[in-house]
Amino acid sequence: MTKPLYDTIGSGYANLRRADPRIAAAIADALGDAQTVINIGAGAGSYEPPDRTILAIEPSMRMIVQRPQGAAPCVSAVAQQLPVKTAAVDAAMASLTIHHWPDWRAGLAEMRRIAHRRVVLFSFDAGADLFWLTRDYAPAIAALDRKWMPRIDEMAAALGPCRVTPVPVPHDCTDGFLGAYWRRPEAYLDANLRSSMSSFSLVDAAAGLEALGRDLTSGAWAKANAGLLKRDALDIGYRLLTWDFT
Repeated sequence: MTKPLYDTIGSGYANLRRADPRIAAAIADALGDAQTVINIGAGAGSYEPPDRTILAIEPSMRMIVQRPQGAAPCVSAVAQQLPVKTAAVDAAMASLTIHHWPDWRAGLAEMRRIAHRRVVLFSFDAGADLFWLTRDYAPAIAALDRKWMPRIDEMAAALGPCRVTPVPVPHDCTDGFLGAYWRRPEAYLDANLRSSMSSFSLVDAAAGLEALGRDLTSGAWAKANAGLLKRDALDIGYRLLTWDFT
């Protein structure tokens, strides 16, 4: 069995990937009145609603040990083989994880199998080309995303009719995923902050980061992206997909 990626890169992840309350609210709203929820690819527990009965599924032991005291119980398993009975829970959810699944269609099918009311998926539209970092400085990450990230239309069609909702990223987002620092560009020069973004562990972005550093020093980045500095939130391709089976 292949070693989970986050057994290699997940050290300190919980400190940098703290659930953003605005994104958490959007996910909780999508879950609706579901009371029993399976969280697949749960990591350190971000976005698990505290007012529901949760069972977490996570393959990486390095991530499991970072789950905080009092977090929902967690089972070590993979998305495509969930150790859960059919129609056992109201809803299944997964956040920024589907691109790590060896067979994402099998994983979605498993989510549908175990959830009798709703499936909620927080993911990313790799074809949107809305983010200055991957467009202008790290095109290798954009290429990687297009390779390993299922298209939104593919995912939306996988389980029948689906509601797709844009999730704008707040300018002060507390969850350090790739797009979190869109208005704080200097953060991408910090190796510690980059360590919470799996894409940077898989591509060589050194040249692009050097260029970003130069453009921040010269003011070229600020000039090219002046309009962003007044925005409180930005749509850079993150999407919430909701399937309702009731």
